[in-house]
Amino acid sequence: MLRWHDWAMSSDDPTAASADSSGDLLVRIARGDRAAFEQLFTDQSRILMAVILRIVKSRSLAEEVLQECFTEVWTRCAGFDSVRGTGRAWLVTLCRRRAIDCVRSVQSQQDRDLADGLRTSAEAGEQVEQTVIDRADSVRTVSALKVLPEEQSRPIVMAFYQGLTHAQISEDLKVPLGTIKSRIRDGMKKLRDELEASR
Repeated sequence: MLRWHDWAMSSDDPTAASADSSGDLLVRIARGDRAAFEQLFTDQSRILMAVILRIVKSRSLAEEVLQECFTEVWTRCAGFDSVRGTGRAWLVTLCRRRAIDCVRSVQSQQDRDLADGLRTSAEAGEQVEQTVIDRADSVRTVSALKVLPEEQSRPIVMAFYQGLTHAQISEDLKVPLGTIKSRIRDGMKKLRDELEASR
């Protein structure tokens, strides 16, 4: 549900309604006018795409969000009230909300994927990796991993999330095997300390 008080536009200007072409189109769309819908898309999709892209940082995701927004415009624009703001402000608010929801959803899915990887991909006989699973549940482990330097967290994540051995990680990262083992060992010590502190 759009919260009208979040709109950036003020409706105190008596000329705003007559100059609000997007608002006029939304009113027509609410009556089922497909030509008005096509006109609104033509007029506003570029600026709305820019608003969304600034938030989601991915063109393909931004295109999906824009499509969802225009689907919502078609089904829910009867909720638009020109007394509370302009049509463009209503559209921008809708797109910003959808984009923020998208970013949160993607981040949440990435965290779940990493947590699943940490929980399920431990190499048998590799005590370093097994220690991560033994120390705490995967969600706390994901949070703890974020505080490690990348040179330590990356090999640990590769071992769990991708199921790679130390030798494979060494080859992939072009870092000597002994260095990889040291980084994982040092990272594990910091990880254990972080997990203990978070109990």
